[in-house]
Amino acid sequence: MTRNHNGSAPIIQDVHQQLRDRILSHEVKPGERLVEDDICALLSAGRTPVREALLRLQGEGLVSRSRGWVVGTGAPLAVRSIFESRMAIEGYATRLAAERAPAEALQELRQILVAMDAAEAVSRSEVNRLNQIFHRRVVALSGNAYFVEQHERTQFQYWSLRLPVIFAKDQLAHSAKEHHEILAALERRDGDHAEQLTREHIATTMRIVADALDER
Repeated sequence: MTRNHNGSAPIIQDVHQQLRDRILSHEVKPGERLVEDDICALLSAGRTPVREALLRLQGEGLVSRSRGWVVGTGAPLAVRSIFESRMAIEGYATRLAAERAPAEALQELRQILVAMDAAEAVSRSEVNRLNQIFHRRVVALSGNAYFVEQHERTQFQYWSLRLPVIFAKDQLAHSAKEHHEILAALERRDGDHAEQLTREHIATTMRIVADALDER
């Protein structure tokens, strides 16, 4: 019996998600080889879902093929393009979120920022995780599924590049201040200012990451 391709989609998605999480957390290191048979055994998945998941990761720029599959190292030349994409997508999405987000959703964003402020002195990885959640929630509050999809692509590549970059304490403090300013604009329903602040926030992060990578 021929297997229904649609029936395998959830399996492919699960394998893709698990591999992506391992790559972005650096559990699987940049430059490390990915062996299909090993992945099948590790994730209890068949070869077809594993191969499809790897092809998706290749499309996202997280893995490449060089005598087998290899985890990407992050190309510094791609930094500007990635962040410019984020500025365009996330900037306008934040404008829409100011117009469309329900009050309770904005309260959830505030709770995320409170948790991020508390985590800053304890765990850099937790700050990163909460930062991702904050930005994803804001884009989702635009109500535009296409923005969400495209933003996810820039996030995958961005975090692949950003993980080796160490942010100084003052840079983290400035980033936290910008998050609170963005949220304040959302709460005022000021779409113009929310978009401007978001673009400036992403541009600042782009400069930090680009400068750090240039020094390597």
